[in-house]
Amino acid sequence: MISRRYQPRVIRSLDETPAVAILGPRQIGKTTLAREVAATVPGSVYLDLEDPGHAARLADPARYIEDHAGTLMVFDGVQRMPGLFDVLRGQIDARRRRGQRVRQFLLLGSASRALLNQSAESLAGRLAYYELPGLDAQEVEEAHGGGRDRLWLRGGFPDSFTAGSDGASVRWRLAFIRTYLEREVPQFGVRVPAATLRRFWTMLAHRQGGLLNASALAQSLGVSPPTASRYLDLLVDLMLVRRLPPYFANVGKRLVKAPKVYIRDTGILHALLGLRTRDDLLSHPVAGPSWEGFVIENLRAVAPFGTDAWFYRTRAGAEIDLLLMLPDQRLWAVEVKRGAAPKTSKGFELAANDLEVAERFVVYPGTAEYPLSENTSAIPLSTLMARLAKAEWP
Repeated sequence: MISRRYQPRVIRSLDETPAVAILGPRQIGKTTLAREVAATVPGSVYLDLEDPGHAARLADPARYIEDHAGTLMVFDGVQRMPGLFDVLRGQIDARRRRGQRVRQFLLLGSASRALLNQSAESLAGRLAYYELPGLDAQEVEEAHGGGRDRLWLRGGFPDSFTAGSDGASVRWRLAFIRTYLEREVPQFGVRVPAATLRRFWTMLAHRQGGLLNASALAQSLGVSPPTASRYLDLLVDLMLVRRLPPYFANVGKRLVKAPKVYIRDTGILHALLGLRTRDDLLSHPVAGPSWEGFVIENLRAVAPFGTDAWFYRTRAGAEIDLLLMLPDQRLWAVEVKRGAAPKTSKGFELAANDLEVAERFVVYPGTAEYPLSENTSAIPLSTLMARLAKAEWP
């Protein structure tokens, strides 16, 4: 069992907020995490709303929930029962009037704009959100004493990472892609042919870490630019694609305004590109952009709650791969390199100086931290993750 860093965060939020929602793609580990949280609360109730037997218990949801007042209730698959949010609002408000302060509701759902909008309207001020990413390098290191390269190749979906072989892992990922496109996406009311959306997803994989050009994507796919943008919005909403926005600052520079796009899980990225082994990956042009995306996702996973992320690039070529604004308003600049002997670039140093960043790092695959310039250090991913995690507010 790989312990997830989000477990103590969720438990703490349940002590502070009437309801907590964990959002993420299917098979990312939401149910396992929720069961571990529920195990800390005696008498907790778990309902899988995709199970007809469990859903039938909520024929009269207000009465059923009232009958279980005083304990934690876990609702898995809340996107299946959107009307539940209004019921929960009534129950939360009634318990507040009675002065009850107990762990109440833990909601699990596949990420979607519709789900977020529904819950935001019904449970405003009563609900805390967590996006559950895949396994990260720190979690894997703590559980296995290594495994970073396997995590990079296979991605962070637990069943993919823990598969008995690379072949078994890629077969799991290919099945996941097919099932998601054919069965999961239609559940959100989106009418997109599975073959078309897979082609679009694969096109994004070939452009990993590149600037978004919706017109070029649309032309290659044979659709209109608004349609291509709608497909991208869908994959972003489902937490399968990251759209990293550019950072704008009044520094007297001409700045790139288009976002960068990444397939969030590198295992899915590699499966879409037909890369089955580490040798396949290292010999492919996507190796550099894939490593960059892997670093970004891992750093985002450990960043303090409330941290914002961008990239920064001027028309003249000064660039920062990842710019993090911590909750205390400090800027951290991160450049990502695949080589074993990285060097800081002039463009990175110029950009960091322009923005007056507090910390600047070059992340590389090695194991030692050492200075590259007066202000910049080469640093292993795990070391920077640990440092960033310690920056979290108490």
